[in-house]
Amino acid sequence: LSDGTIQVEGTTNQSITWDSSKTYLVKGFVYVDQGGVLNIQPGTVIKGDKASKGSLIIKRGGKINAVGTAAFPIVFTSSQAIGTRNPGDWGGIIICGNSPINLPGSEGQIEGGPDALYGGTVANDNSGALKYVRIEYAGIPFQPNQEINGLTLGGVGSATEIDYIQVSYCGDDAYEMFGGNVNLKHIISFKTTDDDLDTDNGYSGKIQFGVILRDPNIADVSGSNGFESDNDANGSTASPGTKAIFSNISVFGPKQDTSSSVNSNFKRGAHLRRNTQTCIYNSLISGY
Repeated sequence: LSDGTIQVEGTTNQSITWDSSKTYLVKGFVYVDQGGVLNIQPGTVIKGDKASKGSLIIKRGGKINAVGTAAFPIVFTSSQAIGTRNPGDWGGIIICGNSPINLPGSEGQIEGGPDALYGGTVANDNSGALKYVRIEYAGIPFQPNQEINGLTLGGVGSATEIDYIQVSYCGDDAYEMFGGNVNLKHIISFKTTDDDLDTDNGYSGKIQFGVILRDPNIADVSGSNGFESDNDANGSTASPGTKAIFSNISVFGPKQDTSSSVNSNFKRGAHLRRNTQTCIYNSLISGY
């Protein structure tokens, strides 16, 4: 583009690197297919295009190595001008792996509209690494009831590394895990619109050291919760069961005190239903 930004479209099955000296614009659904590896250098800025619902999708067998540092985080943000950015300006990041899920046939179509399947039989599947990454203003609706989350992990395996992640101003869920057993550490959900931590379809990973901070004015018509979890949409006993293990999570909900006025779409600090086996240890849930 005229300002030096590199526009990225389509699908790759090659090993490519995004350089921190450049800015990248993700236009439409950008796929890293089986065999492809996307390496992103520390300090790189990637923008999601609003008009085309820009989204980054790592398909089964593809990898992303987005490893920033505390001083030079990797930033995924809106392509809109600073000062005019809003939740839902672009899609988000979707990673699909080959780890077990509890849907029929052991695979499913990932939520949000992309052409990507998730799930398999490889518990220690490796989809790469995300470290010191900020994801902001994501969560655009692809179509009614088909929103893309800030970070979606579908059937992602335990060899994948997810650490030091901040999702801010997301138009849907901050983090949603559909099956798989990837672990997450050091995560922040800041002023998201829908749920902060959503687990379904047999997700059984461990999530430790997290902070959730809500905006009392921002909530979703579907009902906004801190934790939301289901074994599956039908509430069946399908195996593997959804058994996320959360430890050391601090949830600061919308109410500062009992007289606080908040958006009527706020529901629960923890909305646990439909045969979920969620475990929450050493955690604080306040403001609901």
